[in-house]
Amino acid sequence: MVRGLEHVAIASPEPAKLAQWYVDTLGFVVNYQSARTTFVKAPNGSMIEIITAEGPRPDQTSKQPGLRHLALDVDDFDSTYQDLRGKSVRFVDEPGGKGGVKTVFFEDPEGNLLHLIQRETPLP
Repeated sequence: MVRGLEHVAIASPEPAKLAQWYVDTLGFVVNYQSARTTFVKAPNGSMIEIITAEGPRPDQTSKQPGLRHLALDVDDFDSTYQDLRGKSVRFVDEPGGKGGVKTVFFEDPEGNLLHLIQRETPLP
């Protein structure tokens, strides 16, 4: 039986450097590293595998087929947003909220789209 997602992967020309950004900026920890891959783990146990990229990054928009963003759940949206602003994170829109959900999109240093989200009531 499938229990859920164990990790997602991001291909990067500089895996160690990108992994360090996730550590320094988002509070992840490096929990595995080899010559070609680095795993970073969030406080809730979810992981991102950062692998060595091969080839150029394709042009992409937020609506093309395939994986488009990673959503990061937070317990204090406003505080986390201000912390990230203080770390010069590049936001692609302004924070918004509707129906008890606060969101904002931003990018990691390589342009991967991340989605900060806080839900007043979790989805069922």
